[in-house]
Amino acid sequence: MSSTVAGRDEVGSRPSAPPEPRLITDEESLEQVVEELIEQPEYAVDTEFHRERTYFARLMLVQVAWRDGIALIDPLAVDPGPLRKVFEGPGVAVLHAADQDLEVLERSCGTAPTHLYDTQLCAGFMGFSTPSLVHLVDKVLDRKLHKGDQLADWTRRPLPASQLAYAAADVAHLLDLRAALDQRLGELGRLDWAREECERVLARDRNPAPLDEAWWKIRHARQLRGKSRAVAQIVAAWRERKARERDIPARFVLPDLPLMAIAQRPPRSKQELQSIRGIDSRQVAGPLGDELMAAVDEGWSLPEDQVIMPAVEVLDHVVRPAVSIAAAWVTQRAGELGIDPAILGSRGDVVSFLQRRAGARLDEGWRNELLGEPLRRLTDGRASIAFDGRDNLLLEERSGVPLALSGAAVDGHIGPRTSADSGATVPSDAGQAADDDGDDDGDE
Repeated sequence: MSSTVAGRDEVGSRPSAPPEPRLITDEESLEQVVEELIEQPEYAVDTEFHRERTYFARLMLVQVAWRDGIALIDPLAVDPGPLRKVFEGPGVAVLHAADQDLEVLERSCGTAPTHLYDTQLCAGFMGFSTPSLVHLVDKVLDRKLHKGDQLADWTRRPLPASQLAYAAADVAHLLDLRAALDQRLGELGRLDWAREECERVLARDRNPAPLDEAWWKIRHARQLRGKSRAVAQIVAAWRERKARERDIPARFVLPDLPLMAIAQRPPRSKQELQSIRGIDSRQVAGPLGDELMAAVDEGWSLPEDQVIMPAVEVLDHVVRPAVSIAAAWVTQRAGELGIDPAILGSRGDVVSFLQRRAGARLDEGWRNELLGEPLRRLTDGRASIAFDGRDNLLLEERSGVPLALSGAAVDGHIGPRTSADSGATVPSDAGQAADDDGDDDGDE
């Protein structure tokens, strides 16, 4: 399917010049912007933030645009909290790849927008695969945006004119982009699907993961066994708690390498702790070392049934091949429908559906119509998947007529037949090895 939106010439050939952006650095100016935005049925939002040296992302700029204006709000100069009134209002917030922006806005303003339109997500229903804003504006609106400096330092003040222009461009075209996408999605009959997915994005829990699950993120954590898992759980939770309290990356408290070493061979004293590779002996010589040793001791005494294990995909031997076939069919359907495969359904979605887990995405909404119901017919035995002779999979009504196969069927007996069965021993595996006791009963 072509990634160019029908009718983009009408939208993109005569773009009006975007309004001159206003830099907002005081409460009075921000209140004026808020009053203007509250009246808007839609508004565009983007953020610039840093999180390289902090635990939580630090907001550095908020860009908002509406039909008559663009404002660049400097959160280092003025509290962006008053935007909450806008976010809680009836207007639709238009963002591109909204997830991280929503997390930052929720933390900085106390709430995220209650109505969302994600242009990247909605474009996925037209065959775009997680497109950048630059690519989408080019293909949909026929307008050229500069990529800008992805590594720009947004902490410096005053911000250079080039960075302010880049920031304004991130929101200047979003409302036109929404209009063009909506037009095409309406023609395809997919507008309700896109809106449903935007609601799903808003409903996601963006809070940090539970402390007891922090050890799951450690590299090679799945290799740990026994008491090592318990120690890893408690020490990683301690590290995560300290990182949140001090708003620094967890690796600044304790890197993964020494954390794994502590879990594998828990130290019994601070002297042993200081000798572990990757440990800063000066850092753990004081109270921090005492806290870490207390966490090690707590992990050592943690009962095994209190270790929180990550979910493991355990598939029944009958379900496993069905997952592979069904996932391949879902991917093929994504191509046929012109929908980003990541949006339509993943292998994990197929597993959840086949295992009948509560809340499986293929059981709900538009996905149930497109995928869930056909796959349900497959698992119920009312449909089958076959090759169509052109390297494609075909989901079709099941005839119920088995194919005639050559060769006699086994009567259900598993293992070698004995003389009691048929008068002779028939190996179940050509190349049967020696007996389990290690003796070779055969002739030399």
